Amino acid sequence: MLPPSSVLCLSELFSVIRRVKSTMEGCKNGSSLWGLIQTERLSNQFHVFVKEIARALDILPLSLLTVTVDIKEQIELLHRQAKRVELYVDPKEIQTRDVLLTLMASEKSMFDVETVKHVFNSVGLKTVLDYEEEMSKLEDEVHKQAGTGGLIVVSNINNLISLVSYAKSMVFNEESEENDVRQVSGSVGKSTSASFNVPDEFRCPISLDLMKDPVIVASGHTYDRSSIAQWINTGHYTCPKSGQRLIHMALIPNYALKSLVHQWCQENNIPLMECSSNAESEKKTCEKVVDHISATKVAIDSVKRTAEFVIGKLAMGSVDIQRQAAYELRLLAKTGMDNRRIIAEAGAIPFLVTMLSSNDPRTQENAVTALLNLSIFDNNKVLIMAAGAIKNIVDVLESGKTMEARENAAAAIFSLSMIDDFKVAIGAHSQAIPALVGLLREGTTTGKRDAARALCNLALYNANKPKTVAAGAIPLLIELLMDDKAGITDDALGVLALLLSCPQELEAIKKSRPLVPLLIDLLRFGSAKGKENSITLLLGLCKDGGEEVARRLLINPRSIPSLQSLAADGSPKARRKADALLRLLNRCCSRSHNPVG
Repeated sequence: MLPPSSVLCLSELFSVIRRVKSTMEGCKNGSSLWGLIQTERLSNQFHVFVKEIARALDILPLSLLTVTVDIKEQIELLHRQAKRVELYVDPKEIQTRDVLLTLMASEKSMFDVETVKHVFNSVGLKTVLDYEEEMSKLEDEVHKQAGTGGLIVVSNINNLISLVSYAKSMVFNEESEENDVRQVSGSVGKSTSASFNVPDEFRCPISLDLMKDPVIVASGHTYDRSSIAQWINTGHYTCPKSGQRLIHMALIPNYALKSLVHQWCQENNIPLMECSSNAESEKKTCEKVVDHISATKVAIDSVKRTAEFVIGKLAMGSVDIQRQAAYELRLLAKTGMDNRRIIAEAGAIPFLVTMLSSNDPRTQENAVTALLNLSIFDNNKVLIMAAGAIKNIVDVLESGKTMEARENAAAAIFSLSMIDDFKVAIGAHSQAIPALVGLLREGTTTGKRDAARALCNLALYNANKPKTVAAGAIPLLIELLMDDKAGITDDALGVLALLLSCPQELEAIKKSRPLVPLLIDLLRFGSAKGKENSITLLLGLCKDGGEEVARRLLINPRSIPSLQSLAADGSPKARRKADALLRLLNRCCSRSHNPVG
């Protein structure tokens, strides 16, 4: 009979060794590149295994076991070594891992072929088949991590797949693959004429067609990318199948299912990107259009790959990489509605919202600017608000690490507040309006303008008007009207004109004595928009007990000629209001002396 402690020790050793074997098999059968990125984690895992072996051997009663001296000495040596072993990470692997991370964070155009080959050769990737198997293993890893790793891990692996795919095209001559494509295209006529029963699991639940690019949404259901993107872009933010509200709008590629679909297509001799066959006459008619569509598709695919690649870099953890990735997304979202749509569909928004809290000034600035650029596409406004971005954007607006970050936060609020519901949500944030007023005071001309425009949008919702007045906006706006360097006259007038509708705001404006002569001058020399807002302000100030303002107008020798000129030559809106103000002044004047001409 073995002593009980011996049984416990051997049972624990068996458990540890079984886990060591499983981990080693996972390393052997899994992705080599993903294993390289996980070098430190795997090294730490094996270090833990060794420490567990040491603890198990602590309770082994060697003196009670009938073993030879040699075996006893070997066990004691193992015990001593296991107890004093320290964590070891191979410096060469770390160096290679860092090179790989640099490649993942670099522009594709900057890749050095020899560097790529060296890194990939170091983990056993030498042939085209090796590269293809590596991508397949990475796709399997995505499937395994989808439920546990979270968006960051999945994004990292997708980033790695994009890198391997691009590296494969760089390193190898793909003439043989092009020949295969020609052979497949030659058989299109035969295959498309046949009718196939597509398995239900390969059909998109929305279109019921064969999924060419399956993606997983936040609810865990899979759809074809084009169908679910169209669903989301038309204002739906729930899972079509379950009705569950999507907590984020990231579309995670389902590489495992995509691989099965491709395999099924190959087995049934169906081209992977099969389209409906057209008559020969239709093909001739559309010949020129096809070239344009192909070019457009290539451009869109390029943006999509780039977006996925860059988003992956946001999750790398390094401050330098995050800064660079946010900057690249900022530039990519700067032009083109398609770019903005594709970036959002790739899942960039939640990552950018997180980056708003970065301690690195440039990362924060790039993230808020990227969100500003993305918000120009209306559907992205909803995604940004759904991601809970407003709190972080207001934090940047209030205390951003650079003035540019603060100003772009104001511009983002201006863009988001274009939607009526968001005027309410933004105004409900206790610091949003005060922070805009603060930037109105401290910002550059561009920042002041964006802050004023944001306040103008928010003031369209009546509940936000008292908050704007309480934040001290009125005296500051009037001060800015008198500041020739501020450069936001029309925007400041627009905010003041909106604030007239409530008694509290009106009284606050009436108290400013320099305002009336300033508005009279703007009637003569302001822009068309400035004249409209100036006459709106003057008319509002003179109505409902504004006799004091009316008297100030009558005393000023420039007021009547300016109003008469505007009534004759202004815009229809300005003419109506100028006529109304002249009539009001005429009534006021007739009560005391001669009428106004």
